[in-house]
Amino acid sequence: MPDAHAAAPARWCLQPAARRGFGALLALLIVVVAWFAFTPAPPRTLETVWDKLHHALAFTALAWVAELAVWPQRGHRWRVALGLLAWGGVIEIVQSQLPTRSAEWGDLLADAVGIAFGLLLALPCLRGGRAPIEAVPTRSTG
Repeated sequence: MPDAHAAAPARWCLQPAARRGFGALLALLIVVVAWFAFTPAPPRTLETVWDKLHHALAFTALAWVAELAVWPQRGHRWRVALGLLAWGGVIEIVQSQLPTRSAEWGDLLADAVGIAFGLLLALPCLRGGRAPIEAVPTRSTG
């Protein structure tokens, strides 16, 4: 009979193969975001008032995937947040040097909001990664 206190298997998103997949997806997302950020003339649909929303969505995806890729390293949440915020800063610095682009503090703020949201979205999956509760020994009566 299965022990009710036995540790449940780790969630699929925390399995080593899934984490490697998230790492590959993170690399792909960084390339895609870089292409959109550094293309001298972004696609017309991205030149709208929704620019900040695009920033937030891109960094939500980056943070969610990065968080799942680097778990359970010590300080993973801070590394993801600061690393992605630094990446957003690099994007703004480079854009300030491109003749057809411009840097905006509002973009960096939208990136930060996206990072926070992405980290929150990863929490339900990461909660499955807590150390299992040790089985409580039972007393046998006789």
